[in-house]
Amino acid sequence: MICLAKGFYTYDAFVQVARNFTGFGTTGSITDRKRVVAAFLAQTSHATTGGWPAPPDGPYTWGYCFKIERGNPDSRCKHGRALPARNIMDEAPSKFHKADPGFKFYGNYNYGPCGVAIGEDLLRNTDLVAADRVISFKTALWVWMTSTSKPQMPSCHDVILGKWKPSPSDIAANRLPGYGVITNILNGGSECGHGSDPRVEDRIGFYLRYCKILGVSPGENLDCGNQKPFGHLNSIYVE
Repeated sequence: MICLAKGFYTYDAFVQVARNFTGFGTTGSITDRKRVVAAFLAQTSHATTGGWPAPPDGPYTWGYCFKIERGNPDSRCKHGRALPARNIMDEAPSKFHKADPGFKFYGNYNYGPCGVAIGEDLLRNTDLVAADRVISFKTALWVWMTSTSKPQMPSCHDVILGKWKPSPSDIAANRLPGYGVITNILNGGSECGHGSDPRVEDRIGFYLRYCKILGVSPGENLDCGNQKPFGHLNSIYVE
């Protein structure tokens, strides 16, 4: 296996971008901070993995191997959800499933608001996510730090820090605080609520590896197999 993104995702770029997202890796106890970093690296490693069942050193050492999804169809999607700047959405249909910015983006409803948030025109320049390592990490951290209202979902960051408190409907859906809820936020409509799923197991495997490296316990509720998804298609629809 050749990691085509070798040299693209760098430590310096990650640290540079992380400093611009208030609270990332700097909030809470040392345990909290380590879990934040472990969980972020685990989910992004899963999205960019080059691993297979029995690679050298195990499947969870092969994260950050790709910056463009393998087998990616260079098709274009229909216009996504409208932003306040509706004309931008109408004028620039984004690529359906192009880059792996640590998380794989789907359509205008990710590229549009993320571009506005980080100050880049990602609707007209979707390839920036796979061409610029700083922008790639910015998009990944935007996903990590963003909560949504339709459906109501917390940010991944608040979940791993223990700031999110489940509502009665969350509890009824078995969505309890822990790493599993992060997977539910990111791709619950596809991966959660139907028992064992190899994609979920891969996410957990990466997380346990990073927790071991950083010397921190992973906490509880790592799986989402018994959790109902937040929505049919989660608003931040990434893998």
